[in-house]
Amino acid sequence: QVQLIESGGGLVQAGGSLRLSCAVSGGTFSIYRMGWFRQAPGKEREFVAHISRSGGSTYYADSVKGRFTISRDNAKKTLYLQMNSLKPEDTAVYYCAADHVDSSDYRASRYGYWGQGTQVTVSS
Repeated sequence: QVQLIESGGGLVQAGGSLRLSCAVSGGTFSIYRMGWFRQAPGKEREFVAHISRSGGSTYYADSVKGRFTISRDNAKKTLYLQMNSLKPEDTAVYYCAADHVDSSDYRASRYGYWGQGTQVTVSS
């Protein structure tokens, strides 16, 4: 059974940085396309970033483009999200997600495996 465990969330001031990690166990990490999503209170879960199986292809939501960087280390079975120039509107619970079907569909419903989430709070 595949398990995803996020870490690295916390409280940071606007303009600061955080790096989220997502450790994957119970499966062959390199066969999964991976993504980051977030959900703010009272809002729907939204797509943040995606990375292909090899790490050679990435895609970002317009709201984070140029500020966030997704990466993966297949040897360590870990996904990362480097978040720079954080804004109060980035405050949310951040989730990592995985799926073994290769696709460019970034809707949350297209990812079969999810972590429990990590809270990111950006103060103004």
